[in-house]
Amino acid sequence: MAVKIEIPSPLREFTGGLVDVPVTASTVKEALNSLVEQYPNIGPKLFDNGKIRPYINIFVNDEDIRYLDEMETTVADGQTIALVPAVAGG
Repeated sequence: MAVKIEIPSPLREFTGGLVDVPVTASTVKEALNSLVEQYPNIGPKLFDNGKIRPYINIFVNDEDIRYLDEMETTVADGQTIALVPAVAGG
């Protein structure tokens, strides 16, 4: 399925400035693997020992994948996967 991954501003330097990266995938995991294949330098920013970093939130059409099937969440043609880094401060 053709989906797009929305890249947040802090990670765009790793995708050549692209805001959206199109990928072909049927799950979030496949989509992120495709993203890393296209832009290997983004991998360490998203993953640590094969697991998504805890400060990276992932949404499929505005739904947090933590409340779906996590990385195995299915994606359909035309859907959007948003990468949202957690923001902390005081």
